[in-house]
Amino acid sequence: MQTLDLNIHRLFFADFLEIEVMNSDLYYFLAEAKKQTYANVSAQKISSTRAGSFDYSYSNGKMIYHDTYFGGTKFMGEEVVYYSDNTPIWGMNYYGVTLNENLSEEVIDNALRPALMKVGEDNNLPVRGPKKHTNNGYKYTFEVNGDIDYFEGVETIFKGNEKIYVLKCHGGIIKR
Repeated sequence: MQTLDLNIHRLFFADFLEIEVMNSDLYYFLAEAKKQTYANVSAQKISSTRAGSFDYSYSNGKMIYHDTYFGGTKFMGEEVVYYSDNTPIWGMNYYGVTLNENLSEEVIDNALRPALMKVGEDNNLPVRGPKKHTNNGYKYTFEVNGDIDYFEGVETIFKGNEKIYVLKCHGGIIKR
């Protein structure tokens, strides 16, 4: 009986280590992937995977990141990370809206992308940008609750005291 208990603990401990290693790798991979895709103004879009979508993809080692979204000043999207055998292991859905109808998608991009390039540079979860970033009179904030396994977040951009943009996101680990 004692041997059985010891084996169960070893299996549990081994599973825990595997999860911790994977989450650590995923954490750094997400920050890297985001800086190589939408956040990076030089990143090239890939062929659309669905009618009307805009898509980015990045791979490094055994992980592949795919971001697909629809729209412009009002948009929704999804990010998925796949492991080497094309198994989805992490995902996030998001919906964003420009609150000031006079502002173009380009104006929001100019405020948003520099903030998103800072992903992983503070202790914020690397699913969008840092907690705070200021650029050319725009103030970006991202508040996130949870961890890489399960989270919810709200991203905002202010111009002066006016909130001009908001995005809500949620996601986490995908398991069969």
